[in-house]
Amino acid sequence: MPVTVHAETRRMDQDEFGQVAYEVMNCVFSLHNTLGRFFHEDIYGDELAQRFARARREVQIEVCFHDFRKDYFMDLLVNAGAVFELKAVQALTERHRSQLMNYLLLAELPHGKLINVRPELVQHEFVNALLTRQQRTSFPVCHAEWLEPEGHGGHVKDLVTEMLRDWGTGLDVELYEQAVTHFLGGDAKVLSDLEVVLDGRAIGRQKVRLASPDAAFKITAIAPGETARFEVHLQRFLEHTRLQAIHWINVTRELVAFKTIRRS
Repeated sequence: MPVTVHAETRRMDQDEFGQVAYEVMNCVFSLHNTLGRFFHEDIYGDELAQRFARARREVQIEVCFHDFRKDYFMDLLVNAGAVFELKAVQALTERHRSQLMNYLLLAELPHGKLINVRPELVQHEFVNALLTRQQRTSFPVCHAEWLEPEGHGGHVKDLVTEMLRDWGTGLDVELYEQAVTHFLGGDAKVLSDLEVVLDGRAIGRQKVRLASPDAAFKITAIAPGETARFEVHLQRFLEHTRLQAIHWINVTRELVAFKTIRRS
């Protein structure tokens, strides 16, 4: 199986999830009033789990593709279908929302909630993942401007396409990049510390993922209307490193696009 959730799960409708979320949030507010806001998120999460008969902590999600494997852990699963991700940070960010969305899509559960206990008033947001895995694994592919990285003979494009047909689009981009890195030989071979040059002088170094000795690869999830501007900055990146090309894979629900950006 490409994705295994190590717990019983079931899809809840919006009304049922809303009722569970209401009960959980009442407990969160009570704990926040009693404990204050400066404890680690695990303190709140462990206590919440004690207050609900059908609550599971740190539920493992195992993601596999051929010999690649990665594990994720959902903070709190209540009544087999309501996912809660607990944070103790200054403010919730898009990264936190993406993290919970990733869990929901992998577990094929439609509703979750982010909870941040660090502010003076508890911060909380709903996150909904309504696309099914079947919808996320059905997508068009464009590769007219793709040049396969040297030495891979069609391997990267075919590998990524197969992987996305298995896992689906919409997941954490880092997951896709880690998988491709694994199949290209692992961090020791793929991660490289490149010199950055401006006006003929070195101004620093930056790590990139290499698909071949003189070409990097980059996976993104950029909306189609924003890709042109992103490509401009990829060209600028090339101008200030020794790289000759960047193999760019943009993964969206509407299209998976493979494109090789070459030094101008």
